[in-house]
Amino acid sequence: MKRIIPALFLALGPALPAAASETIYESIKVDAGQTLYDAKCRRCHADDSTDPSYGPPLENIVGRAAGSYPDYDFSVALEASGIVWTPAALRAWMEDNDGFMPGTKMRHVGITDRTVQDFILAYLGSITTRDGSAVSE
Repeated sequence: MKRIIPALFLALGPALPAAASETIYESIKVDAGQTLYDAKCRRCHADDSTDPSYGPPLENIVGRAAGSYPDYDFSVALEASGIVWTPAALRAWMEDNDGFMPGTKMRHVGITDRTVQDFILAYLGSITTRDGSAVSE
C-alpha cells in the first residue's frame, strides 16, 4: 500500500496545483520519517510522554536549547553546549553525535544517509508544535 502512494503522487503530480503537490510530498516525507524514527530512534527516544524511554522525548525538539528538557539528567557537555536544536544541528547529531558533542551520554547511532536524515527531520518538525521563537535557556 505504501508504494501506491508515491506512485500515485508521481502520476498525479503534474495535474495537481503546486501547493497540493507540496502538501502531498511533505505528507509522504513525514510518514517515511515516522517509520524511520520508529526503527532508529524510538527505542531510546519516545516521541510522546506516555512511552518510557532511555533518552528524553523528542517532541518539540526543533528550536529547543540542547540539554533543556525538564527532569532529564543530561550530560554536562550537552547542558553546557549552548546549542539550539536546529535542523542543521540535528543532522550533525544524527550523523556523528560523538564527534559533534564529545562527552554526551548517548551512544553513537550514525545515521549518515542524508535522505534518511531529511525524512527524520521532517517527522521531528511535524511533532514540534511551537515555533521555537522562545528557546528555553
